[in-house]
Amino acid sequence: MSPELVVYLNGEIKPESRACISIRDRGFLLGDAGFDTTRTFAHKPFKLVEHLDRLYDSLAYLRIDPGLSRTEMFDLSMQVLEQNLRLVSAEDELWVTQRVTRGSRVFGLAGGSEVPTVLIECMLIPFESRAWMFRDGIEIITPSVRRTPPESISPRVKSHNYLNLVLADLEVKTNNPDAFAVLLDVNGNLCEGDGSNIFVVKDGAIQTPKWQYVLGGISRATALELARGLDIEIHEADIDLFDAYTADEMFITSTSLCTCPVSKLNGTLIKDGTVPGPITERLQKAYSQLVGLDVVEQYTRWLQ
Repeated sequence: MSPELVVYLNGEIKPESRACISIRDRGFLLGDAGFDTTRTFAHKPFKLVEHLDRLYDSLAYLRIDPGLSRTEMFDLSMQVLEQNLRLVSAEDELWVTQRVTRGSRVFGLAGGSEVPTVLIECMLIPFESRAWMFRDGIEIITPSVRRTPPESISPRVKSHNYLNLVLADLEVKTNNPDAFAVLLDVNGNLCEGDGSNIFVVKDGAIQTPKWQYVLGGISRATALELARGLDIEIHEADIDLFDAYTADEMFITSTSLCTCPVSKLNGTLIKDGTVPGPITERLQKAYSQLVGLDVVEQYTRWLQ
């Protein structure tokens, strides 16, 4: 058996199998929690400070006090990560996630416990099962489920309340188990998926949904920074399905996939279906240069 990964839970680092959370915890009962996730490249965490900044912004919006400073959360994340990296191979990479719930207050929906639950955990990135995405491109399906509007809850908060995205993904998976759901907003514009941001390319320019309506992905921000460095024109805009169907290229960004091409939208080829397109490929190479390894080859080496 492989060695068991460890987690930090409420003041103690212990094996995953010994980590127990109360059945009364509001993160479990109500999705009343915030979290954030980064990944390693060559066993080094990517933009951990930026991810923790976003975590603490989410917690401020949720009005949850983790009881730990950002420096303490950083140090604990590194301790958990370093212990787990000793248990995996040189080819493996890890996600590292911080989760903070309001704790175990039973009565009432408002307010919360004075003692939050704080969990820091790691998971292996599944390169082998996702390798085909970089060869074939991802198929995107827009489900009937619309993204929760900012008038209800800000999409900029990264919380445990993912039911909107889960239902959308379930609908898409009934049509194509390999497809990704990208939800439309209530006005019919492309919005985002579960852990992914969407981009379209037309006439050499990149378009992506406005930041007010999506979770501000760190990988999204990284792709935009790289595009500016490559003198690629960028527009944050409302992108309807006409814009998407007539795009020259489409790609998503996510923590684990970085920049991954999209080949189809709702069964229709993007352009001629060739992936990656030239803009996507330039960004993939720039991303690889930034992190010090070939992010595409990390996946494609697993292809048979």
